Amino acid sequence: RSSVAMPELICSRRDLAFLLYEWLGVERLTQRSRYAEHSRETFDAALDTAEQIATELFATHNRKSDLEEPTFDGEGVRLIPEIKQALDAFSAAGLMSAEHDEALGGMQLPVVVTKALFACFKSANVATSSYALLTVANANLLLAHGTPAQVDAFVRPELAGRFFGTMCLSEPQAGSSLSDIATRAEYEGESPLGPQYRLAGNKMWISAGEHDLAENIVHLVLAKIPGPDGRPIPGVKGISLFVVPK
Repeated sequence: RSSVAMPELICSRRDLAFLLYEWLGVERLTQRSRYAEHSRETFDAALDTAEQIATELFATHNRKSDLEEPTFDGEGVRLIPEIKQALDAFSAAGLMSAEHDEALGGMQLPVVVTKALFACFKSANVATSSYALLTVANANLLLAHGTPAQVDAFVRPELAGRFFGTMCLSEPQAGSSLSDIATRAEYEGESPLGPQYRLAGNKMWISAGEHDLAENIVHLVLAKIPGPDGRPIPGVKGISLFVVPK
């Protein structure tokens, strides 16, 4: 791979324009109240921003991040500085919250348009863009299932780019078998964010699980709540998803 990719190699605007406007007809979405303030011009402006940042800040360190892999210095994982520079620009441009409500600081773009934006970043640098897209997925789950207090505590900082997110699901002995997970969650009491648990166990395949890119890392962790006898319940019963900030 080249260390610097040309814009047309990152996201072909001709192809995106055909897909968005001629095939999918996304301009029709502006007839809906949620997208009434948008137009083809605002969609194109967002694509222009994504293309520029992807070209100038993401593609330019694609090869370098392969050659200079993350390191552990005994206290934390360190990455090349270009990764943080790229993700800071991504967040500053409002792209972390592109599809989200204006009340959350978002652009309120149609999801189909945000997928086109993100295609530019995936094409430019799969690894660096994954930090951002994992965070968006984390925030979306909390928006769907979290309480207002949890949204304020975790989602808003994520969409602002201050916190990043992961999902900690699989375990070495379990793989994709949910019934075999052994991470335990012991109830400790109530907190301002809801019931609080102490978790103990091992997880694997945690992309973006540790880094120096943000103030905090919000892990979503699958764990089992023991039964009344204090022992894990067989099968998938008792499994819950916990918010575990670093």
